[in-house]
Amino acid sequence: MMCALFCAWMALSGPGVAEAAVPGDESFLRINYPEAVSRYESALGEHPGEPALLWRLARVYVCMGEVAEGVERRHFLAMAEQYARECVAADSTVVEGHTWLAGVLGYRALEEGASEQIRLSQELVREANQAIRLNANEDAAYSILGSFYRALGGVGWLKRSVASLFLGSIPEGGYAEAEAALRRAVAIAPGIMRHQYELGILYIDMGREEEARQALEAAGRLPVKTAIDRPRLEKIHELLSRLTSPQ
Repeated sequence: MMCALFCAWMALSGPGVAEAAVPGDESFLRINYPEAVSRYESALGEHPGEPALLWRLARVYVCMGEVAEGVERRHFLAMAEQYARECVAADSTVVEGHTWLAGVLGYRALEEGASEQIRLSQELVREANQAIRLNANEDAAYSILGSFYRALGGVGWLKRSVASLFLGSIPEGGYAEAEAALRRAVAIAPGIMRHQYELGILYIDMGREEEARQALEAAGRLPVKTAIDRPRLEKIHELLSRLTSPQ
């Protein structure tokens, strides 16, 4: 795995950047996020403005924000957004810059008022779609879009119309778009717990319990790769218990 990661880096950056980033990648894969940040920032000091380091810092701060709360969570997400925007500004062709900007915007939207949520959601969709335009196999961007469309699926027609009238245009989409995006994410990267988990949650929302059970069981068999996967695994077990219990 590390060989493939290193080779991918060599294709994107000069040998010096690739070598400087490897310690941070190793820390990230071990889910030692503070150490990963330290190592990536050290590498960035040696290679200022390097997009391949900037998006990795955005990613690790998103992962830290996912399992933090309150002021600490907001700080991590602010850092993630800063690095993602710096990456996009430095090189708009770097797929992951757009992906992780979309990711952090999704989390930010959860904590904002309705008007700001709409603005952030519009940008989220643009950034995720731009990532997909640059790389049709960018599974994380599909997964982010799937989660967003699932949220839209829970917004009734009347509520959506009223919100659009007073607050601005709400992006189009719903459960059908969510399913298509999440199934695409699963097809590209079947070993990522998040994709299967989000598909299972979508099927619960849609009342398709047998498909939800299958997706959650598949998610539960996958390895923990990020910090949020640990509480996610607990939630999977809880949901499966509900789905299999007599009604």
